[in-house]
Amino acid sequence: MAQLLLPFPLEPSARFETFVVGKNAALVAHLRSLSDAGYTNSPPLWLWGEPSCGKSHLLQATCAAMLPASAIYLPLKNLPKLVPDVLHGLESLDLVVLDDLDVVVGNPAWEQMLFSLFNALQAEEGKLVCAARCAPAGLNFFLPDLDSRASGAIIYQVTGLIDDHLAIALQTHARFRGIDLPDKSARFLLHRLPRDMGVLCRWLDTLDQASLAVHRKLTVPFIREVLGTSDT
Repeated sequence: MAQLLLPFPLEPSARFETFVVGKNAALVAHLRSLSDAGYTNSPPLWLWGEPSCGKSHLLQATCAAMLPASAIYLPLKNLPKLVPDVLHGLESLDLVVLDDLDVVVGNPAWEQMLFSLFNALQAEEGKLVCAARCAPAGLNFFLPDLDSRASGAIIYQVTGLIDDHLAIALQTHARFRGIDLPDKSARFLLHRLPRDMGVLCRWLDTLDQASLAVHRKLTVPFIREVLGTSDT
């Protein structure tokens, strides 16, 4: 039965529709194409970029777009206590998405399982998408064969958004949640909070709950009031 395997649930708002493309048009188009029935037997995709540039959003959006096919999203930085055997058998899926792959590079046991997974997915015509803080050439692989497989991937740098696009992205996430976030309020949040969409979206949820509790709109004075009660 086709299914989406979710040991790590996808963020509901991490969808292509909520991703402001910016300079990443070619990458987004490629990721969207993975769900096409005719897309088979392709090299793995490797996404890299600075923290908070949107890698995890795109990976989760790719998983969500694969339904009703089988897919899995694994953020490897959240698997420190798990042995690499967690990768065993994943070649049976249509799509495997590995986030934060750089955290296990250099570990012989993990690299051996990754090498096996790369090969098995290719043999089964499964799709593999990885993300790391840098391109394969910037990592110190233990296994030369895994280095070769990773270097043979289709590599994209994920480019972060400038402030104007960040404001649009924040408002896009707000609309997804049914929240009215005026331009001035969005820009105020960008000046007061880290330019990290994960952090910003968590604050959107906090502000939404606060506004519903007192029946107030997300104006700058109200946001300032809510932020003032925190450690921000």
